[in-house]
Order: sequence, then structure tokens, then C-alpha cells
Amino acid sequence: MGNAPPDHDRAAAVPDQNPRDGLIDTLGGLHLQSALFLHGRYTEGWAFRSAPGEDMAEMLAPGARRVLIFHLVSDGRCWVAVGDGERHWAEAGDVIVLPYGDAHTMGGSADADTVELGPLITMPEWSDVPYVEHGAGGDLTNIVCGFMACDAPLFDPEMGAFPPVFVVRPPDPAAGWVRASMDYAAGQVARDESGTFQVPTTLPELILTEVLKIHLASAPSAERGFVRALHDPVVAHAMSLIHASPERKWTVAELAGLGNVSVSLLDERFRNELGMPPIRYLTGWRMHLAQDLLTSTDLGLVAIARRIGYESEEAFSRAFKRLYGESPSVWRVRR
Repeated sequence: MGNAPPDHDRAAAVPDQNPRDGLIDTLGGLHLQSALFLHGRYTEGWAFRSAPGEDMAEMLAPGARRVLIFHLVSDGRCWVAVGDGERHWAEAGDVIVLPYGDAHTMGGSADADTVELGPLITMPEWSDVPYVEHGAGGDLTNIVCGFMACDAPLFDPEMGAFPPVFVVRPPDPAAGWVRASMDYAAGQVARDESGTFQVPTTLPELILTEVLKIHLASAPSAERGFVRALHDPVVAHAMSLIHASPERKWTVAELAGLGNVSVSLLDERFRNELGMPPIRYLTGWRMHLAQDLLTSTDLGLVAIARRIGYESEEAFSRAFKRLYGESPSVWRVRR
């Protein structure tokens, strides 16, 4: 499925993308407790609803407190949604990330009844990579699914460092590396002494770090240490409020009050950690979310504007153009 698996040395060598130094430093310490991959083979029309994250964790990574989920679309096209949220579309080469392991629904281009995923994942005496097959026999979508256990604060849902689901489209040469490495890692599934399927974590850690670097490269002031800022209790609390409700009309005084700190201290900590005041960070985070919604959803500009805190499409467009030099509609078409 996908590219032929590379040899181990080539698969483990992260491509030279010249990513921002701050992200390299702050993401370099991520360590997985365990990882498991499975293959999904879906034919149009198809749609499924996943089990709750804690159930998936217990079945696929027993003992894990938190599981994040990756879906690499090797072939075809699909959508994913969390709860009643919008559908995010992904195509071949894209990586769908569910950083908090939320229950979600997925489906293809054709209409189909949604079935529960649990019964589709049988638990035989697997001798190879676990797999799922489902669908009505039409066009094929191949997906490599990764389930990774990691207790890093970055994946604490209370921190809100990420949306519940987002799609990453790696640029070349990272795209080929991510795809080949996911295929290779999936091929390393083996049963341990307890009878649980596991994957050596070194390569999955590299894949995780690379995909997050690509996603966070557009986060406000990523080069100053976005991830590191999550370890500062003053900054992290304000960031979590902004991430949870980007549409709210936040003021610095309100953010400081909810964190039981002074306005001057909050402003100083933001400038030290992120190189900008809190309200500028709020604007940058809104634009970061806008990029994701413009890229992977069919939401109109008015809906996106309201989702991220702008009362009108015009106000949103002006803010977007100030930051990126072009209107959101032009930016969306070019991508």
C-alpha cells in the first residue's frame, strides 16, 4: 500500500526542510510510550463511527492514559469529523491528526450509512499488521492508522494546543518521507511478551514530530517556542483560554483576571515566551485556525469569520490580508 517501504536507515532520516529552530527544540523531546498501526481498506460508499478514545486506547494500547490518532490517506479521498463539527477533507498524501483521540466519524465521497467501527476490528491471532475492510465495493481509499500513546502536556486536551481534528498536507520532500515512513512503521508491528501488538517507537516519534512541526509552523511566533510556552503556568493558562474560545472578544484584563495575575505580568510573560503581547497572539491564533478551515473544509468565509471571532467577512479578510498579504479567498484557491 503506498510507496514501497524504504530501508531502515532511509526511513529514519528526516528530510531537510529547514524548519524553525524553536519548533525543533521544543518538539524534540517528545517520547511515545507505545505505538500501534493498522491498515484500513475502504470502498465507496462507506462511513464509520469510531469507538470512544478511551475504548480504543484500552483495546489497542492497554494501560495508556492518552492516545493520539494519525490517519495517513495513502490512496483515495475521505472526510473526518469530531462530534457535530464540520467535515475536514483529506486526499492522498494528507495526514489527519486527532491529537486527543476523540471519537470521530469518517467517510468517503459517496453517501453511505454510518456503521460502528468497533465490530469491524476483529481480534484474531494477527500474524501481520491489523487491518479493517469496509464498504460497498466502489473506488478504494487506503488509510494507514497510527495510535500513539504519549503523556506530553502538548496532548493534554485542557491545554487546547490543537483543534480536536486537523489535516496536515506535508510539502515535498517531507510528503514522500512521511508516507514511506508510515508504511515502514506499520510493517514493524509485532506481538510482545504480553500478547499486545507494538511498534518500536523511534520512527513513530520522528513522524509525529515532523507532522506537528509542519502544522505548528504557522502558529503565532512558533520560532520563539510555542510548545515551550505551554510549560509556563501564566502563559499556558491564557493560551488555553484563547484556544478553547478563539471567537470570544478577549481583553488582556480579562485573561489576566481569569489567571489571577496582573495585566503587566501576563503581558511580560507573553513577550518573553512568544515575543508578542497577548492580543497579538490571539489574532495570530485565529489566523492559524483560519488556515486549517480554509484548507480542509468547505465552510464559507462568513462561517469561518464567525468561528474565529470576527463579526463580518470583511473584518476577517482585512486581518487575514494584513498577515498573509492576500485575501482568504485567494489564499484558499492557491492551495
